[in-house]
Amino acid sequence: MKLRVAVLYGGRSGEHEVSIRSAESVIAALKPEKYEVVRVMIGKDGKWLPTPFLPEPGANPGIDVVFPVLHGTFGEDGTVQGLLELADLPYVGANVLASAVSMDKDVMKRVCRDQGIPIVDYFVLHRDEIDPEAVAARLPFPIFVKPANLGSSVGISKAHNMDELEAALRTAAQFDTKIVVERGIEGREFECSVLGNEDPAASIPCEILPSREFYDYEDKYELNLAKIELPAKLSPEDTAEMRRLAVACFTAVGCEGMGRVDFLRETSTGKLFVNEINTIPGFTSISMYPKMWEYTGIPYGDLLDRLIELALERHAAKKATRFTR
Repeated sequence: MKLRVAVLYGGRSGEHEVSIRSAESVIAALKPEKYEVVRVMIGKDGKWLPTPFLPEPGANPGIDVVFPVLHGTFGEDGTVQGLLELADLPYVGANVLASAVSMDKDVMKRVCRDQGIPIVDYFVLHRDEIDPEAVAARLPFPIFVKPANLGSSVGISKAHNMDELEAALRTAAQFDTKIVVERGIEGREFECSVLGNEDPAASIPCEILPSREFYDYEDKYELNLAKIELPAKLSPEDTAEMRRLAVACFTAVGCEGMGRVDFLRETSTGKLFVNEINTIPGFTSISMYPKMWEYTGIPYGDLLDRLIELALERHAAKKATRFTR
């Protein structure tokens, strides 16, 4: 009997279109002899097509497992995961806490720092505390300015002077009440995929060669000019360390199923820094999460099989847990 997989996509975030592209790739690659696909689309207005999942156990009999392909706010931040927990539905990817922690760049960095994982110098501002001079007094240019809770580089700017810094702070403030301000790292950008529950493993990493000054939204999804080095041109020792840190970050935030960890390597010092973790990485035809696993030995269709297996395993384990006396 085929498993009924609800692919959940779209959403209210600025990554709505990217989510649709990821979902179409997932749906095309799910093996028809194993799965029956149920499309569940969330519009930009938050309306569900078809009817939303009911948040109670047993109320969604046409679904065996949910594959969320929602990027960003209201999809990757623990909100949808909470709904799926209430509905007692197995789902692919990180749980409520890991999703929320990973989505918030400030909290994620604090958790990593507590575990001894190297992160870039940063601090946090509130939307009402925008003061370019105070920021410039704490960090040298260039400075990265980011909304704390968005993905795909939406709202992120690199400031080289005071005018750019003021504009960057105001841009980030449009997307979140909390703003992350980081020391700009001059160096190389890498990504590494992680897969698993209790015993996660990391893929061979890749290097991103942006066509712009950094790997922004347009470079990721619109220009098609960024280049990828897979495998990344690193020494065996650096490759092993990147894979180790990817798993360490994945474990530190409590991630399960899948995650893509992004790195920066400073040219002047050779130091490696964890930049962020994405709990629902892109699954488009050009996305690096599946490409890295394919290079490491797990083709796209088999990767989807494994992610669904991990979701069912976690759900079964949770069923064995008592929630009442």
